[in-house]
Amino acid sequence: MKRDDRDVLLIIDVQNDFCPGGALAVPQGDAIVPAVNRLAAEFAHVVLTQDWHPRGHASFASSHPGKQPFETIALPYGQQILWPEHCVQGTHGAAFHAGLDVPHAELVVRKGFRSAIDSYSAFRENDHRTPTGLAGYLTERGFQRITLCGLATDFCVLYSAIDGREAGFEVTVVTSACRGIDVEGSLDRAMRSMNEAGVGLLTE
Repeated sequence: MKRDDRDVLLIIDVQNDFCPGGALAVPQGDAIVPAVNRLAAEFAHVVLTQDWHPRGHASFASSHPGKQPFETIALPYGQQILWPEHCVQGTHGAAFHAGLDVPHAELVVRKGFRSAIDSYSAFRENDHRTPTGLAGYLTERGFQRITLCGLATDFCVLYSAIDGREAGFEVTVVTSACRGIDVEGSLDRAMRSMNEAGVGLLTE
């Protein structure tokens, strides 16, 4: 596939806490690192996202007495799955996986740093209104096509892909360079949702 200055690779949350041994490990999350590195070498332009929560974040089960991880509660912006504490600002868990080799990345977008609201998408917070500024950045840079990879397929990759389409970009997800959590069938639902939104699903 020929790529040019209209193409950008968006690498989602390849962080220690989402890899085996981490607080919210995606099964085989670290297995994608070589594939992500190979993919990144094909792109002149790369953007990274980094989950970056303050302590006591509203999405943490520990912030809600009596609640357990993976329970769902209602927050002012809608339903929220509660997670184990993960990707806390400045911790080892929030750092990028040591094997990630993308020195030419041009931007790191930190998300989830507002204590009262979670953020799966690289483009918008979970209220689906508050922008991260990424769409404006990509537009100003002249990018038209986004290729996505990273963790996890059925949450942050999914929401980023759909929001990227809504923002007017052509979006492709390289599924072989992603892994999912798969909470109660969420992986199958994510694949259907991306397909319906016009996201290209590519296995390399």
